[in-house]
Amino acid sequence: FNNGPSYFAYNVGSWRIYALNSEIAVSATSAQVKWLKSDLATNPRKCVMAYWHTPRWSSGKSHGSDPDMQVLWETLYNAGAELVLNGHDHTYERFTQMNASGSAVKQGLREIVVGTGGAGLYSFGTVLSTSQVRNSSTHGVLKLTLSSTGYAWNFIPVAGKSFTDSGSTSCR
Repeated sequence: FNNGPSYFAYNVGSWRIYALNSEIAVSATSAQVKWLKSDLATNPRKCVMAYWHTPRWSSGKSHGSDPDMQVLWETLYNAGAELVLNGHDHTYERFTQMNASGSAVKQGLREIVVGTGGAGLYSFGTVLSTSQVRNSSTHGVLKLTLSSTGYAWNFIPVAGKSFTDSGSTSCR
């Protein structure tokens, strides 16, 4: 992991996808955020997704929401992005679409925390009002299907578990 850039973007069909780094500076004046704003302006897409480690919003008891990620969240929301994926809290939590301040809106930016890949699972603390679906007892993976006009998600549990979550949303 030390040989490549610590943040980058790539295209998948009509989607622009950002791999961002929550472990380095993410302030408005940081190199990463300046690059992100520039790349969003230079590479406009109907559908935009980003992923990084530490979630902006989380009902997880161990880590919870991280206000240090607010600049990334606002930048992506203001650019019309659709989806943010995170880990860090070892839970599954899907949020409704939100605005730049984290309030529910009809068309906004959705976050899904998927920290269910194999390490011990954490519990939930106070549940955020925008949290739609949560699970802290099932390991599994999130399958995303990206189309030219939207995305679908499907949480796939490990063998022997029954928790699932699925749905779809159009790009803004």
